[in-house]
Amino acid sequence: MTKSLFPGFDGLMTLSRREGVDIRPTLLRVLTDLYVQTRIHSEDEQRQFVELATRLIDQVDDATRAAVKARLAIYPSTPVPILQKLGLVAAQEGRRVPLAREIPAPPAAPSPVRTPTDAQQRMAANMAMQPNDAAEIHDMFFRASASERALVLHNLAQTPLKAAPRIPTVRAKRAIQILEMAAIAGDVENFTFELGDSLILPSRVAAQIVDDPSGEALAVAARALDMPSPNFQRILLFFKPEIGNSVDAVYRLSRLYDRLSDRAALVMLAAWRGSTLAVTRAKYQPSLHDSERQRARAGASQSRPGVQPGSSPAVRTGTDGSSDR
Repeated sequence: MTKSLFPGFDGLMTLSRREGVDIRPTLLRVLTDLYVQTRIHSEDEQRQFVELATRLIDQVDDATRAAVKARLAIYPSTPVPILQKLGLVAAQEGRRVPLAREIPAPPAAPSPVRTPTDAQQRMAANMAMQPNDAAEIHDMFFRASASERALVLHNLAQTPLKAAPRIPTVRAKRAIQILEMAAIAGDVENFTFELGDSLILPSRVAAQIVDDPSGEALAVAARALDMPSPNFQRILLFFKPEIGNSVDAVYRLSRLYDRLSDRAALVMLAAWRGSTLAVTRAKYQPSLHDSERQRARAGASQSRPGVQPGSSPAVRTGTDGSSDR
């Protein structure tokens, strides 16, 4: 099971220790999610799951271990060695240990509101991105290579262009949940619809982001939603198999995502939105131009009085009544 889904598993583990991007919590969660989707497993599948999960359980953080433990505690076909590893069964009796009720965490203290600095106020006062500029940034990004895209995103964070406003937190959290469920199910249609709806993008641009084979566009969209890095990694592994099966691609995008600033993502989001307006204007510009020319001609003809066909020129008469010809 796992070998077919993660042929580069050992390579991912090696790079996780060497490259500084810890993907082990994501791998354990993905392995667990895949395993609990089916109630019946072959002996080989059980052996592989026990072997890989056992290696990861001791190497992940407490939050990941607790999440995996909760999933496997209610799954009827969890292998006994994994139950013992997680403390869900007594080693001698082979029976499940009843779980204690989860202690609710205290509510997080609200972060203090910071007064914007002078630089931030000047940045907010800059004019919004013009449609032509947005279209140029949009086209330049999608035409660029992977390394060029990273440079474009780095430069966007330094530009005075006005960024799109942040997605409201409640809407963003809801979108992240829906996107991850759609990714696990391989539901491209609902994934694309939710991405466009949450980021207020037309379907054309949302589809272009989803279909982008290199993955940087999806990273920008996820950062605009303030998606946690583990969630983005899971989407890569589930939704983008051409990326998830490549050790280098997973780590390249994980590093890009961790270094990608919120401002760069929101400026690119503004460009994606503005490019649509530029396309719409270009589409209707010829007809608008013809209408302007027609109105100009009509106005010119009305301002010049002419002699109508069949009429004779006006005859002027003098004071004595004689005609002046």
